[in-house]
Amino acid sequence: MSDYIVSARKYRPQTFESVVGQQALTQTLQNAIRQNRLAHAYLFCGPRGVGKTTCARIFAKTINCLNPQNGYDACNECESCKAFNEQRSFNIHELDAASNNSVEDIRSLIDQVRIPPQIGKYSVYIIDEVHMLSAGAFNALLKTLEEPPSYAIFILATTEKHKVIPTILSRCQVYDFNRITVPDTIAYLQKVAANEGITVSEEALNVVAQKADGGMRDALSIFDQLVAFCGNNITYEQTIAVLNVLNADYYFNLVDAALQHDVTKALLLFNDVLNHGFDAGHFVTGFAQHLRDVLVSKDPQTLQLLETSEAIRQRYALQAQHCSPVWLFQALDLLNTCDINYRTARNKRLTVELALVKLCQLGVLQTVPSQLSQPRPSSQPGASSRQTGGAASAEKGNPAPAAPAAQAPQPAPSIPKMPKIGLGLGLKKEEKPEITNQQSPITNTPPQEESNRPFTADQLRDAWVGLAATHKEELRLKQLIESYIPHLTDESTAQIMMPNPWQLQEMKKAMPVLLQQLHRALHNNLLQINIVQEEFNQEQMAFTAEEKYALMAEQNPALVELKETLDLQID
Repeated sequence: MSDYIVSARKYRPQTFESVVGQQALTQTLQNAIRQNRLAHAYLFCGPRGVGKTTCARIFAKTINCLNPQNGYDACNECESCKAFNEQRSFNIHELDAASNNSVEDIRSLIDQVRIPPQIGKYSVYIIDEVHMLSAGAFNALLKTLEEPPSYAIFILATTEKHKVIPTILSRCQVYDFNRITVPDTIAYLQKVAANEGITVSEEALNVVAQKADGGMRDALSIFDQLVAFCGNNITYEQTIAVLNVLNADYYFNLVDAALQHDVTKALLLFNDVLNHGFDAGHFVTGFAQHLRDVLVSKDPQTLQLLETSEAIRQRYALQAQHCSPVWLFQALDLLNTCDINYRTARNKRLTVELALVKLCQLGVLQTVPSQLSQPRPSSQPGASSRQTGGAASAEKGNPAPAAPAAQAPQPAPSIPKMPKIGLGLGLKKEEKPEITNQQSPITNTPPQEESNRPFTADQLRDAWVGLAATHKEELRLKQLIESYIPHLTDESTAQIMMPNPWQLQEMKKAMPVLLQQLHRALHNNLLQINIVQEEFNQEQMAFTAEEKYALMAEQNPALVELKETLDLQID
C-alpha cells in the first residue's frame, strides 16, 4: 500500500515529447533551448491540469543538463539531472504564491536570487498561482523580474492571467496553454490502461474525458477512481454509475420520442431521470448539448466540432439523418428558453415538462388531418365566390345549400385556434407554421373564410402604419412606410403614389415582405398593392430655409402673422 502512487504523479511527463496537447508550446521551448535564446521571465497560463508546472520543471531540468541530447533533451545521467530526479536539486526553486503572497515572502525570494547556482548554469524560480500575490508583492517583484542576474530565470504559472497586473505581463514571454482535447485525453488514457493491464471501453474513456473538461490531471484522477471501483475491467455502465453521469441513451430516446410526437414517452423518460437522482437543470443543459451535437453531425464540415468517440459519432450521425435543421434550431431555442426560465421558476419540474411537451408538439400542425378544414366540393354553385368570405357569398345570392357549407367551420372552435397552438410551441409570431417540419408535404392552410377576410380602408391604413414598428431598425424603410399610405381602389387592390424614383425603387424592393405582413395582419391573401410614380413637381420641393418658409406660408398664411408678431428670423 505504501508504494502506491496515483496516476497523476506516476505518469507525469518527464520530457517535452510526452506532454499531451501542447505541441506548439513545447516545440517553441525546445527551439529556444537549442538556439540558446532563453528569456529571463516566462508566464505559463491556462486551465488547470494542462501541464503548466510540468513544462516549467522539464524546461528547468533541460537547461541545467550538463550533457543535453539533441540540443534540447535532458540526459538523465549527469549530476544535475540526477539531483532533479531525486528532488534534491538546489537550482530549481518552487514557490506557491497562494500561501506565500506577502511582500516579505517576495523579499526573501529576491535575497535568494543573489546566490548563483552551484551545479548547472541557471537558477530557475517557479512561482505557481502567481495571480494570488498581493499588490505589494507584485510591485516588490517588478525590478528583479525585469533585470535579474544572468543566471536567474523566472517561470510564473497561473490559471487566471487577467488577474496578473500589466506591468508583470510586459516583462514576461506569455505562453497560453490549451485545453486538452477529448481525443488526446482518450489516447493517453488508453496508454495508461495498457501499462497498468486494465481493460476499458472507448465509451467509458469518452465519459472520463468529457468529465475532465480538458484537464489531464483530472482525467487521471477519475481513472484511478474507476479502477478502485471496477477493478481491471471498466465498462461504460459502471463509469456512468460511478461518475453520476446521465446515460446518453436517455437523450437519444427523447429525440426519437419528440420526432414521433410521443408526449407520454418523453414525460416518462424525464420522470425516470429524476428517479435516478439527476438534477433537472443539468438534464436540460445536457439535452441541449445533445441536440447541438446532433446538429453539427448533419454536415461533414462541422463534424469535427463533435468531440467524442467514433462509435458515439456514428450514432449521432444516424440520428441526425432523421432531424431537419429547422426542427433542431427550434428545439435548441426552446431548451435555451427553458434553461433561462428554470433558474427563476418556482415549479421547476413543470417548467421542464412543459418544454418537453412543446418539443414533442413541434411540427404537429403539419400532420393535422385534412378533413378538419372541412373542404367543400368545388362543383357546388358559388364555390369560387365563397373564397372572399361567407358575407360576400350571401350578398351575391348563392343557392341555399351553399350557405350551411360556408358557415360550417365557424361554430367549430378548434379550427381557428389551431394556429394559436403553433405560436405557443416556441414559434415566433412572424414565422409561418409550415417551416416547422420540412419533411412533411402537408401544410396547415387556414380555412378560406379566415385567410381572405374582407377589410376596409381604415383597417388597411392601420395595418400599414403598424408595419413601421416592426421595421424600426430599418430607418429608411420606416420613413417610407410613414410617408406614403396606400389608398384602396377596390376590395382587394390598393395604390401608392410616389414622386421620387429612388424611393419608388426602395419601396418595390421591400414590398414582398410588407405585403406578406399585411396578408397576415388583415387575414386576406388576395390584397395587392400597386406602386405608381407621380409627376415630379419641382415647385413642391423646398431645399433652403427661405424656400421651406415660403412653402409653409403658402399653405398656412397665419404663419406670416406669427413671424411678424414674434419678430422671428429665418436661419
